[in-house]
Amino acid sequence: MQTRIPKSAVFAAPLAALLALLAPVLAQAHDEAPGLPATTAALSPLPKSPIPDVTSLKIAKPAKAADDEAFREKDVWGRIRSGYAIPDVSNDLVTKHATWYATRPDYIARTTARASLYLFHVVSELEKRGMPTELALLPFIESAFNPNALSSANAAGMWQFVPGTGRDFNLKQDSFKDERRGVLASTDAALTYLQRLYDMFGDWQLALAAYNWGEGSVQRAIKKNQAAGKPTDFDSLADNMPAETRNYVPKLQAVKNIVANPAQFGLSLPAIDNSPYFTAVDKTSDIDLTVAAHLAELSVDEFKALNPQFKRPVIIGDEQTKILLPKENAEKFHLNLSQWTKELSTWTTHRITSARESIGSLAARFKTSPEVIRQANNIPQKSVLKAGSTILVPKMSASISRDIPSEVVNNATMEYEAERAVSTKANPRYKQAKQQAKAGKSEKSGPVALVKARVPRDAAKSKSQRKTNH
Repeated sequence: MQTRIPKSAVFAAPLAALLALLAPVLAQAHDEAPGLPATTAALSPLPKSPIPDVTSLKIAKPAKAADDEAFREKDVWGRIRSGYAIPDVSNDLVTKHATWYATRPDYIARTTARASLYLFHVVSELEKRGMPTELALLPFIESAFNPNALSSANAAGMWQFVPGTGRDFNLKQDSFKDERRGVLASTDAALTYLQRLYDMFGDWQLALAAYNWGEGSVQRAIKKNQAAGKPTDFDSLADNMPAETRNYVPKLQAVKNIVANPAQFGLSLPAIDNSPYFTAVDKTSDIDLTVAAHLAELSVDEFKALNPQFKRPVIIGDEQTKILLPKENAEKFHLNLSQWTKELSTWTTHRITSARESIGSLAARFKTSPEVIRQANNIPQKSVLKAGSTILVPKMSASISRDIPSEVVNNATMEYEAERAVSTKANPRYKQAKQQAKAGKSEKSGPVALVKARVPRDAAKSKSQRKTNH
């Protein structure tokens, strides 16, 4: 005889099993409920439905593997190593350059110390774009991570953009700012350019060669090998490249090898925390560079290391202009700014309308010294300004609080030329000055200093700012 099982019994067993499974979870929830009285939890009403609807429950998924990798490392070096993706090169040039670096620990220490300010940002930007992380080491080759580096070809900044290429990638260059030196703008432009080159050639080694040599040069080298029935990979094109480009990828490989295993080369790398070093702060109005550094409680050199794009003693620009500060100093900046009662900027602009406006006469007019005007505008000694030039001069009154207009900034130019030798025709008092000099009087006592004009010195091309080549 077949026994009929009541419907309630059919559901009873699964329900009991489900409640048994949920019991530890419910108990844990009761134990972890903050501030919840035990009696309240015990008397909580049961759900009306005998069987909870679990179809809508969502199971928390683990974070993406890439995110885990990015923050699993204790320092940025490990993060870079984990993202190597460019095929390795192994030849005599790699060995040569690795040996050069390994025998110069002081150079490595200086370069990596500078790199510690920027590497987290560069690596983060590379990972966002899905690009090989060893590209973060490229400024090691380009500029030794010096954002003020300037080459003999007028390539500037950490990523060494020449003026034309910089403009192609929207890096602003004017009398007040050179974004080829800016950390954020130049990094964004460099990675955009490298990605474009990779899309063009489909090969990271060729993309790097094009970054150094130019895409047109690499394209011509490829066509030449194709016409000759030869391969078109980097090694096969090397004979067609100039020495600098031929060594470019091996140099990067040498640095990759050192970062991968510094102990093998007898070197040690400084630990760089795997966290942001700096943050961007909005600039609300024109502010003197020295005032900004003071409010952030930084030295001027420390401030300039993060903000090398500003060429003048005052930071101007619209609301898009950002100031980079270490995270802890950004908090100090905001606090000190809220309590600041003096003028933020002590500079304004003046347009030269006549050749008669000498630096000396301008200094007298604006109650300062010629040297202050020369330094503020990077005007070499023994040179004169041409009409039409726009220069910075001190504000005459504290009541002049308005910012320098953007149209002035965008259209400002400055030209100067070497002082011309003073002639009798140009200055009738020349003979008198000459006679006084012969009489043994000081040159300064005469109206004309009888000294030869020196060749202007361009501070931007000083050897200390040129990038290191070897």
